[in-house]
Amino acid sequence: VFNAKTAELLSHHQVEINQKFPKEGWVEQDPKEILKSVYECVEKTCEKLKQLNINISNIKAIGVTNQRETTVVWDKTTGEPLYNAIVWLDLRTQSTVERLLKRIPGKNKAFSKFKTGLPLSTYFSAVKLRWLLDNVEEIRKAVDDGRAMFGTIDSWLIWSLTGGKNGGIHCTDVTNASRTMLFNIHSLEWDPELCQFFDIPMEILPKVRSSSEIYGLMKICPSLKSGALTGVPISGCLGDQSAALVGQMCFKDGQAKNTYGTGCFLLCNTGQKSVFSEHGLLTTIAYKLGRDKPVCYALEGSVAIAGAVVRWLRDNLGIAKSSQEVEKLAAEVGTSYGCYFVPAFSGLYAPYWEPSARGIICGLTQFTNKNHIAFAALEAVCFQTREILDAMNKDCGIPLSQLQVDGGMTNNKILMQLQSDILCIPVVKPSMPETTALGAAMAAGAAEGVGVWSLNPGDLTAVTCERFEPQINPEESEYRYARWKKAVMKSMGWETSEAPSNGKPK
Repeated sequence: VFNAKTAELLSHHQVEINQKFPKEGWVEQDPKEILKSVYECVEKTCEKLKQLNINISNIKAIGVTNQRETTVVWDKTTGEPLYNAIVWLDLRTQSTVERLLKRIPGKNKAFSKFKTGLPLSTYFSAVKLRWLLDNVEEIRKAVDDGRAMFGTIDSWLIWSLTGGKNGGIHCTDVTNASRTMLFNIHSLEWDPELCQFFDIPMEILPKVRSSSEIYGLMKICPSLKSGALTGVPISGCLGDQSAALVGQMCFKDGQAKNTYGTGCFLLCNTGQKSVFSEHGLLTTIAYKLGRDKPVCYALEGSVAIAGAVVRWLRDNLGIAKSSQEVEKLAAEVGTSYGCYFVPAFSGLYAPYWEPSARGIICGLTQFTNKNHIAFAALEAVCFQTREILDAMNKDCGIPLSQLQVDGGMTNNKILMQLQSDILCIPVVKPSMPETTALGAAMAAGAAEGVGVWSLNPGDLTAVTCERFEPQINPEESEYRYARWKKAVMKSMGWETSEAPSNGKPK
């Protein structure tokens, strides 16, 4: 909960959600558990506000933000999910993707790039939905009976919170719709040709609305006796990376933010024009902050492994007991001593999209120890961000003058300083870490009919920030980056199906 005048965080509550891994490469979550966690967070946060003597009748609007691409199908007559949610990271649809590719002339993965901004990949919702229709009898039957509803997590939550089977609103916003591969990012409508290609019935899709308007009012949940916010409008909806862009107040063309989580997501606002990348980036909708407001686009670069490399050092190699300890090991040496780490554990994402790559650590000498490897791992996160930033600068033609950052890993001061050194530009981190939640709150509070939050640049509260300035000379930075790129080349082509000839690896 935020103060709409000052953007100050007043209170919060969080609940961890279980991930299920039923098979190798499968990742699922229980939609009912997600909904229950939302109700629990609402009730607990309201209790905390009461303890602070803040009257909860002051809450004027609710915003929703979610991990994008995660796919749910539910029964509109019972309100029950028909299968677990299939999470964005899930790889079960690899065979679905291969089957669909055969139907495209020249097996062109970018066949819908100019409509959707996306390549055909396991990542996006359409192939997850196709898998559900092909493999879950209950879902097929519900579609035939006209009982099925599809949505990403935002749609499932908004439908459930506004009454569910008793008049719940079935909608999504443009940012989430733009990650399904079924949505035309120019006409801002579901695309009949793409729905036909994936063989998805259009009547199960939610209505697409802007990211900031009143979708419906909160209803009491009888089974969970949750009713603290009954009657409050739900009026903001943004996918998590878009919400972070809004929360970082990147409203100008050319402003960018990088979120450091398990992976890294760098988004650059390209304003009212959609820029198509020649360098492996995605074109996506940044936001549309009101029914009559223009739509703004972004270029997005995704790195698969960022925070996950620190977890790997901790859990797989056991060289540290915590993420903080990895930072400490790196700080003790302050250099990788010529050691380079390419964490291509599941191939390389942007800008290479090279599934045959695997992780390597190279440049080792007798002098190298675990401290150097820890430092090289942190450096790897920064080099990967630099590669995406270079791709963005080429696509946009406007080099960034500073990078705004958020996400769990930004607490690591060594990492932030390194990032500035490797990019040769300042890195700016807001002191309030909940940027994604703030973005959703801003969209909700600014909606027509709510109007408690002004998005005019002059009215936006200047956020207190920590700045990290480059401290090494650019020549050294360029030298280290060139060596990293050399290491990346060596990581490629590991996964080949052929046996080596005359003992030399290919």
